[in-house]
Amino acid sequence: MAHAASLANVRALTFDVQGTCVDFCRPLLRMGEAVNRAKGLQIDWGALSSDWRGLYRAVLDQIIAGERPWLRVDRIYRETLDTLLEKHGLSAVFTAAERDELNQIWSRLDAWPDSVEGLARLRRRFVVSTLSNAGMRAMVAVVKHAGLPFDAVLTAELARSYKPAPAVYQLAVDYLGYRPDEIMMVACHKYDLKAARAFGMRTAFVVRPLEFGPGAKPDVAPEPWFDLYADSFVALADALGA
Repeated sequence: MAHAASLANVRALTFDVQGTCVDFCRPLLRMGEAVNRAKGLQIDWGALSSDWRGLYRAVLDQIIAGERPWLRVDRIYRETLDTLLEKHGLSAVFTAAERDELNQIWSRLDAWPDSVEGLARLRRRFVVSTLSNAGMRAMVAVVKHAGLPFDAVLTAELARSYKPAPAVYQLAVDYLGYRPDEIMMVACHKYDLKAARAFGMRTAFVVRPLEFGPGAKPDVAPEPWFDLYADSFVALADALGA
């Protein structure tokens, strides 16, 4: 992995948000527990949320491949929620209004404990921006709810595509005004960093072992092609001298 001195030309950091900056698992589980209590249900919301994310990712991939017209992420989550409930025999349990409310969880995600401090430090030295697959409205809501100190909010909606499509990484160049090699993509997802690296950006992997909850085992192993590898945003700030 590159020594920080070789990253001296980096001027901006762009961040994946869901999973990297914020925890989506625990807010979903809290919501699910409240729903179970209110409705007298025993739904395994851990399994359900994992299934929901899988359905969502499948639709993103169909849109990237041109197999489906573009849709905002909030609409994709809402559509796949209907699919999910039908798949699990729960269609009769939730009204349309209740489903709309369930879908709002994606706008009310919690920052990881190190996110705000790390971003604040990094912001003093770099331009820091989101570069998320979420829609603009949802991303603004997440940033405000979690108190994330970003300079800019960029999402795939502006490109009408989704990561890992190159058009999404091009947004950082177009809107922040830096060359790809002056921008570092920060994510806990290797597919995102692979695509950013292929686009010409620098890469930083931040470990989020609890992204999918305490029982899951996401791939957090270091790779030789990462420019930086850190276990928190605070450690990333240390590595970049911020």
